[in-house]
Amino acid sequence: MTEAKQYDVIVIGTGPAGQQAALHAARRGRRVAIVERRSMVGGVCLHVGTIPSKTLRESVLYLSGWRLRNIYGSSYAVKNQITMSDLVVRTHFVIDRELNIIQRHMARDSVELVFGVARFTGPNEVMVSANGQETLLRADHIVIATGTTAYRPASIAFDDETVIDSDQVLQIKELPRRMTILGAGVIGIEYASIFSTLDIEVTVVSRSSSFFGFVDREITDALAYHLRKRGVALRMNEVVSRIEREADGSPCVLLESGKRIRSQLVMVASGRSGTAGQLGLETAGIRATERGLVKVDEHFRTEAEHIYAVGDVIGFPSLASTSMEQGRRAACHILGQRELPAMDVFPYGIYSIPEIAYIGRNEEELTAAGIPYETGVAHYREIAKGEMLGDDTGMLKMLFHRDTRKLLGVHAIGTDATETIHIGQAVMTLGGTLDYFLEAVFNYPTLAECYKVAARDAAEKLD
Repeated sequence: MTEAKQYDVIVIGTGPAGQQAALHAARRGRRVAIVERRSMVGGVCLHVGTIPSKTLRESVLYLSGWRLRNIYGSSYAVKNQITMSDLVVRTHFVIDRELNIIQRHMARDSVELVFGVARFTGPNEVMVSANGQETLLRADHIVIATGTTAYRPASIAFDDETVIDSDQVLQIKELPRRMTILGAGVIGIEYASIFSTLDIEVTVVSRSSSFFGFVDREITDALAYHLRKRGVALRMNEVVSRIEREADGSPCVLLESGKRIRSQLVMVASGRSGTAGQLGLETAGIRATERGLVKVDEHFRTEAEHIYAVGDVIGFPSLASTSMEQGRRAACHILGQRELPAMDVFPYGIYSIPEIAYIGRNEEELTAAGIPYETGVAHYREIAKGEMLGDDTGMLKMLFHRDTRKLLGVHAIGTDATETIHIGQAVMTLGGTLDYFLEAVFNYPTLAECYKVAARDAAEKLD
């Protein structure tokens, strides 16, 4: 019988959520093991998700000269005839650096790395299999942070070359001239905007009537306008019937409406599936959903109270930022540290081109709730920094309570929206009002100025 190695905490998964759970516990004197099924730590976030896609976006923005085309003309580019090899150089560089940082942190805090596939063999036991060898781990507390994989509908025949899922983007050998994306969620729209920036003909197919239903309508309308302006075809309210092959082997998407969409590459972005169903959870008294997700309480405990689940494997919001905080909070609860307020307000970023960010409520939500509000808007084209950046599409909108003047929401689209949103986050979290922005001094010229301009716009409507 295999003798078990004893720990205080076992973490399954080395993505952002798992890292933070393991490091927080280890730094407070607990013996921690973290299990990773890949040959390298970092999880989906580092190897095929957040880091690669956002680095790819930066490479595209730089090499295409997109940010400066409003100044130097629509044909401006840092490099003509951009190849996939050009784009992935920067991505691999960043991944290697991030990988090194994670490994250093794990070693510094004495977190034991165990490579292999984990499965529960009991309420407190995890068996890890690797290269025909099995290692039994036992702990008082276990944290599940296994993340998700791209959902692959059974009706679609993937060949992993011309029909791929969203996790396989970096494996593209040559940039296509025409591309079809199935799905208009965050991942689908991000990649649609990225590849269209390279002057690739992109078609997005979605059964929904719109995209980003959780984002302020004015912001999504602005993004849709700019996508269409640069040639992205948005085929909404359409259902895919099947994918056929043309005479040259290229894929052709057939829609139930009778439309045929020919392209050289089809990327399926139909959401994500959790991987918890592969862990043998029933052995520990836990049930996974049909999509492989795990249900948790406000402390991130599963049905088995000594077992926690954090990150994408528990579903919405499935952000690297919130996953990190979930991992830390789960570790805090395991250690018996003081209870923390729930994460009710956090910033949401969408790395499309142009990027989108928001925090708090939108106009539709406030109207439905019967809350009196007023808006204040600032456009980048009215800000000196916006002119310097060549961004004439950006805007920032703030929502204030008409009576208390409290900040209720901030919504932005444009360059560095995911950065500037944090000003709104800080003010909102501290209960700030319109008057803060009216009286505050912001560096000039900066995009942060938008807050002042938008506040003045709101004040003129309120006073």
